[in-house]
Amino acid sequence: MTTRILRQAGALLFGSVILAGLSLPASAQQYRQELRHSVAPCQGSGPAVWINVTDVAASRGTLRIQLYRGTDADWLERGRWLHRIEVPARAGNMQVCMPVPATGNYAIAIRHDVNGNGSTDIRTDGGGMSNNPSINIFNLGRPSIDRTRFSIGREVKPMAIRMRYM
Repeated sequence: MTTRILRQAGALLFGSVILAGLSLPASAQQYRQELRHSVAPCQGSGPAVWINVTDVAASRGTLRIQLYRGTDADWLERGRWLHRIEVPARAGNMQVCMPVPATGNYAIAIRHDVNGNGSTDIRTDGGGMSNNPSINIFNLGRPSIDRTRFSIGREVKPMAIRMRYM
């Protein structure tokens, strides 16, 4: 009898753990989700960011758009991005829809890998960030989260990000 009660209690506890995992808060969401680009999230009610990327220098290589939590601990830290979308670069202006996992504070960084080698080539590659902070030799392209963070609710938020090159 005692063994059956222990098994039932164990099954109940296991089921509770599984159910709790299905409703993770925004702070516990998974990092490093690579997404295919789709405009669908920006045609719904959100949350999503409809990004107008301006001043793309060349129609070669790729744009890598990464969404980060709006915290010092995550911003531009290796592997701490939430969503990544890669698209072929097109000179001039481009539109990209970035879905957002939940309402809250986030920041976006974009890199144009002109030669497609997967490495940052300072002389040729470009970059841009949410809120278009100035990027110079003194901050080495790493403006603080306070200059790049934005808040989003359940809407589709329009945003312009200007690409900059050396």
